[in-house]
Amino acid sequence: MTLFPDDGDRGVSPAIALYSILGFWLFYTVLVSLRAAVVGFDSQMEMAARRMVVAVIGIIITWILYLVLRRFDQRPLALRVVAAFSLAAPFALAMAATNYYMFNVYDPTMFADAEMQKKAAEEHYALISIVEDAISRFFFLSAWAGLYLALSYASEARRVERRAARLEQAAQQAELRSLRYQVNPHFLFNTLNSLSSLVMKDRRDEAEQMIMSLSNFYRTSLTGDPLDDVPLAEEVHLQKLYLDIEAVRFPDRLKTAIDIPPALLNACVPGLILQPVVENAIKYGVSRTAQPVEIRITAREDGDLMHINVTDDGPNPPGQGDGGSGIGLANVRDRLTARFGDRGRIVYGPREAGGFAVLLTLPILRKGC
Repeated sequence: MTLFPDDGDRGVSPAIALYSILGFWLFYTVLVSLRAAVVGFDSQMEMAARRMVVAVIGIIITWILYLVLRRFDQRPLALRVVAAFSLAAPFALAMAATNYYMFNVYDPTMFADAEMQKKAAEEHYALISIVEDAISRFFFLSAWAGLYLALSYASEARRVERRAARLEQAAQQAELRSLRYQVNPHFLFNTLNSLSSLVMKDRRDEAEQMIMSLSNFYRTSLTGDPLDDVPLAEEVHLQKLYLDIEAVRFPDRLKTAIDIPPALLNACVPGLILQPVVENAIKYGVSRTAQPVEIRITAREDGDLMHINVTDDGPNPPGQGDGGSGIGLANVRDRLTARFGDRGRIVYGPREAGGFAVLLTLPILRKGC
């Protein structure tokens, strides 16, 4: 089973091949007709008519050559080159024989003069004429065969590029899904620990409230595709659900404040992009102290960019010794980079006034979520 469906037939499509053949033979007909007009041959109209017949037969023969060459499209390039120029020889011979028949066998008296009759009487004249003409037509068909190989190579290169682009897109989507799903197990583990603690302390009402909040959180967060963006309003709502869960665990310590301008509520953000940041604030800002800690979520517009701030005023912000603090924030950074490239950034560190601050910067998008 292949990851992607094939991008169509390999090699040159019949339409492109036909256009190239018609172009080559049109060029040939015009060039030979101009030569005949310059030289001043007699019976120009009759010669032009026969020349057109030769051109039509030439188009048919070249088309047959194309059909034969298509059978080599799956073969290595070196073999295709050998086949193209080798097959041009018999087809050139067929063209030369057709041309000889039209101008020397079919009603030969029209172009016959004393000198032509003398040459025609020579031994092996027909064979020599056909071979000499076949040599020139071999180079003509070889030129078309070379064009065919170039078009075939270009088509194959485009096909490989399209497949590579699809593979790259699939890899990026897999990476985004992986990063998104890294969030949920971490959060669930912490919540179940909190729930276990409430049950052990016989705080049944609070445990029931936490279970309901947890159910609402997962019902909301797992209904969408991990690759889809969500409106900022929905993302903030998810964080409210999460904070409701943690408020059961820290009823006297956790304070929250959310300030999002109405104009930004419909801006698109990656789903659950704020959850690791808020969880980090709970883990290192709230759980480490017995005093009240406020977690603030704010946003502001800056041209075509949006800045989202998540801050806490806890007295013990995470430091270099807190190895786990960087995992969730690194997850956010990787998701922003995968989604927005250089335009998605995260900056974080201790605040001068105390606590910890995380700043997310991403482009403002209002479509697709």
